[in-house]
Amino acid sequence: MKSIMLKHFLYLLLFAGAVACQSPGTSSPESTSARVEHFNQNWEFVRDIDTTNAAGLLSGNSGGIRWEKISLPHTARLEPIEKKEQQWQGTAFYRKTFTVPASEKGRHVAVQFEAAMQVADVYLNGKHVFRHLGGYLPFYVNISEDVKFGEENTLLVKLNNEDNPAVPPGKPIKDLDFNYYSGIYRNVYLISKDRLYLTDAVWANRVAGGGVLLHYQNVSPATATLVVKAEIKNDHNQQKEAQIRLTLQDREGRSVATVTSPRTAVEAGDFGTFSQILTVSSPQLWSPDEPYLYTLRVEVVQEGKVTEAQDIKTGIRSIRFAADGFYLNGQKLFLRGTNRHQEYPLVGNALSDQAQYRDAYKIKEAGFNFVRSSHYPQSPAFLAACNELGIFVMDAIPGWQFVGGQEFQKNSIQDIRDMVRRDRNHPSIILWEASLNESNMPKEYRQKSHGAVQEELPFAEVYTCGWVDDVYDVFIPARQHAKAPDYWKKYQKPKPLFIAEYGDWEYYAQNAGFNQTAYANLKEEERTSRQLRGSGQKRLLQQALNYQEAHNDNLYGPAVGDANWLMYDYKRGYAPDIESSGIMDMVRLPKFAFYFYQSQAGPNLQKKALFGQPMIFIANYWNDPAQKQVKVYSNADEVELQLNGKTIARQKPDTDKYSTNLNHPPFTFNLPAYAPGTLTAVGYLKGTKVAETSQQTPEAPVKLNLHVDYSGKPLTTNRNDLVFVYASVLDKNGTVVPTATNEVTFKVTSGDAGIVGPATVKAEAGIAAILLKAGANPGTVKVEATAGTLANGTVSIQTVANQK
Repeated sequence: MKSIMLKHFLYLLLFAGAVACQSPGTSSPESTSARVEHFNQNWEFVRDIDTTNAAGLLSGNSGGIRWEKISLPHTARLEPIEKKEQQWQGTAFYRKTFTVPASEKGRHVAVQFEAAMQVADVYLNGKHVFRHLGGYLPFYVNISEDVKFGEENTLLVKLNNEDNPAVPPGKPIKDLDFNYYSGIYRNVYLISKDRLYLTDAVWANRVAGGGVLLHYQNVSPATATLVVKAEIKNDHNQQKEAQIRLTLQDREGRSVATVTSPRTAVEAGDFGTFSQILTVSSPQLWSPDEPYLYTLRVEVVQEGKVTEAQDIKTGIRSIRFAADGFYLNGQKLFLRGTNRHQEYPLVGNALSDQAQYRDAYKIKEAGFNFVRSSHYPQSPAFLAACNELGIFVMDAIPGWQFVGGQEFQKNSIQDIRDMVRRDRNHPSIILWEASLNESNMPKEYRQKSHGAVQEELPFAEVYTCGWVDDVYDVFIPARQHAKAPDYWKKYQKPKPLFIAEYGDWEYYAQNAGFNQTAYANLKEEERTSRQLRGSGQKRLLQQALNYQEAHNDNLYGPAVGDANWLMYDYKRGYAPDIESSGIMDMVRLPKFAFYFYQSQAGPNLQKKALFGQPMIFIANYWNDPAQKQVKVYSNADEVELQLNGKTIARQKPDTDKYSTNLNHPPFTFNLPAYAPGTLTAVGYLKGTKVAETSQQTPEAPVKLNLHVDYSGKPLTTNRNDLVFVYASVLDKNGTVVPTATNEVTFKVTSGDAGIVGPATVKAEAGIAAILLKAGANPGTVKVEATAGTLANGTVSIQTVANQK
């Protein structure tokens, strides 16, 4: 079926011109008349008001309503880290006044929302102009006929995020294994351009059409063919002609291929579909190790003038899933991955683009080359970061253990189409999870969901996946969907198998995976992978061992890859506690398991390498006389352990049954006796020292030390950007005191920034964290932390102006 559709598509190419487009997030060259502007500033907000008359909220403070001045992204209520109550649900209103210059009259004007949770009604000047269902995908509101040019306009968005069985994920919050928070929590854009314009793919709602559609074929180190299909729409009242100029540029901005279409007429009120082929000689191929991105510039030319131009980041690569493995650019590659929920403490899902990037950066830093977007489409900024950093993505629709009625299923199929239309050009995306996770989907739904992806992307290298092993191209069960001791090792169907979750539930609900005997002396709460960062080293080691055991076991079978559950701790609707099986906690601090995974990547010995460099970590606080065994994670081939300057042992990696398939097994040292002091671990590769680390026995706390999590991006102004600021409780030697639980008070002493949520927080495992939000003005921000008699800590943060 795919090959027939591909042939049909290529046949159409022979008879078409060319054009392309992209999402509004990319700035346009100033030589064009098209404008795409961030629309995030100067909003007003109110919630929990007793009214259903949305239009009546448009004028002043009617009814005594007090509007709060806010900017986007925004959540309707700050949600504490602790699960004190359910997340807020209800109706919220967002209002913004704006003016479109009179000179813009007669142009196409629209407002695009990247996402808003979850039923959105949009009013312009008191008139209802749009309704959107669903909280994870964009919607595009054409206001060309309703906006008042040269006058003040008022845009009102009424949002409701209450339980709704017709809107995926559909399951009530009280029964759901994640939260869908509130607000206009992603970017909004104001768009103005000529009425002969490149369409938005989601708004156009056309199968395998709308916007731009890129596809590579015949990819090799020698050559690659780029197929560009796009659509424009003519909202003028007469026929118009346009040309499309495509230029593919390399990383340095040099043109590597260009073509201009013939002049093509588009009838009034109609769509014009154009296609074109570019040939790239000696392409730089995209991969996790070298995520090389080209830029495709798409220009609309009318009567010799460029009226619209957009840039699309693109990567050239070929992929293939087979029963025996995943192939990238013709080479087999194991997909070692994780799952990610987009939740932050306090702000819910309302993350800046820079914060999205930092989350992706940490995933890469942890040694993963793959992430599953659990269980909904995530931010365009997060996907763009995966493109840039080299992380494969499984893009997933909203769904978890729930199948609704006909309306729900209809909306879910539309979600699939909208997700594909939004995300289809990302080189990082290799799997489309068009499946309602762990849900009893009817066969008809499975066929429609798989078919929707095929229709939207009629190409050979497109793969759907689902947790049921029929219909979909790739089978993605959780490890616990099968039973110990075999799990999926004996799966024999001729279908690619990817283990989409492992390491949590089988140890939580079944206590000990397949290792019941060895874990017999552990209490139930000690066996689980759900361990808070402050649970102590014994439990953190257990969590890391659970992941090691499961990952090693997965590698015995036919799986083409696996993804642990999960990267970051998160909150659920159905449970009163934090789901703590993350290898980092909610404030993005690592647990021991983080370093186990990091050790599985590399070692990359190139000096310019950002990730996969030689690493070593001692998974021991060295503060417990009963804990004489020391675990070291490293990607070196030999490790020397010293205690107080004296060599205890120099040895090769472990060879036990939990290490047989690992890239880099841990190193386990059994010390003859405990002695306080300093442990030093030195890693060697082929006899050469490549990494070293130390862990000193912590003493009494005496001071605070502050540091900031930048993860590849500076704190950026005017974008509601957030960074974590950490206060470590240190002893006189500068060692973190892992038993410290001091209350720490943070204060911004100078600069344009503010603390989100409470300024006083309790340290966990010796570290307290706050979220710091940048203001509008770049410059130096100083933060101070105090904690009783401890010496204060300070840090200076240089904020930078947003460049977009």
